[in-house]
Amino acid sequence: GAWRGQEGAPYSTLVPSDEVTINYRHGLPVITLTLPTRGERCRFTVKPVVTTVGAFLQDVQREDKGIERAEVFATDGTKVSDATLMEILLMNDFKLVINNTAYSVSPPVKDKLSSEHATEMEDIKSLVHRLFVALHLEDHQIRKERELLQKLDHLKGELLPLEQMKARITESADAKTSRLLWVGLALMSTQGGALAWLTWWVYSWDIMEPVTYFITYGSAMAFYAYFVLTKQDYIYPQAKDRQFLHYFHRKSKKQRFNVERYNKLKDDLAETEESLRRLRQPLHLRLPIQEINDKD
Repeated sequence: GAWRGQEGAPYSTLVPSDEVTINYRHGLPVITLTLPTRGERCRFTVKPVVTTVGAFLQDVQREDKGIERAEVFATDGTKVSDATLMEILLMNDFKLVINNTAYSVSPPVKDKLSSEHATEMEDIKSLVHRLFVALHLEDHQIRKERELLQKLDHLKGELLPLEQMKARITESADAKTSRLLWVGLALMSTQGGALAWLTWWVYSWDIMEPVTYFITYGSAMAFYAYFVLTKQDYIYPQAKDRQFLHYFHRKSKKQRFNVERYNKLKDDLAETEESLRRLRQPLHLRLPIQEINDKD
């Protein structure tokens, strides 16, 4: 009868489990099935630790060009991801769907390894992994260093015109900020001189005292208004930096200087330089002691 998976796709035929068999030869599972177009039995030897379900299905489709659809489902109808390892798939029963035919597959129970044999196999796997890393580490690091250097040159090339434009904008903004500070000093000096002239030569202190009081009160109101608008205390270095940034961003808009792109390139440059520095560290390169001393 028809069987419907969780995705809702019907399959016209549900074939008994003997159509697809799994046996172990030399420790590797051998999946035998009938190719639908050619009608021939074909064996597929898989490496369960490295072979994925997607790779196995691709091998089946390459063997029979008439297969338009090949999928694997769990017994409850859930589709098995192509990234799943065959080792995981072979732990339980599953359904292999080829075109419109669903094959019920029951993998044999593999004999469990003894604890000593399992430990020995893990040691061998670890040794093979270390040998692979030792043999390919230098080539990988050289290739990675070349990629980082190319990226570094590319980032520096993009940053060069932006750095030149930023230097001109920074110089202009700094000059305007300095002029504003000197103008403030000049206005305060003028105010002090005017108050002294009015106090001793024109009027008396009795008349000028309320004036100075309201001037002081007005200054306090101005500082409080600055806090309300900026949410910062009126501290001279911070006020200077804020005014500098105001001039800088206004000048940047006029000259179409992209601040966000500049900051992004600077972050990428710093990250690339850090990656290159870590790659070139002697401990990461695993150089002999003599070579480390020579480089120092």
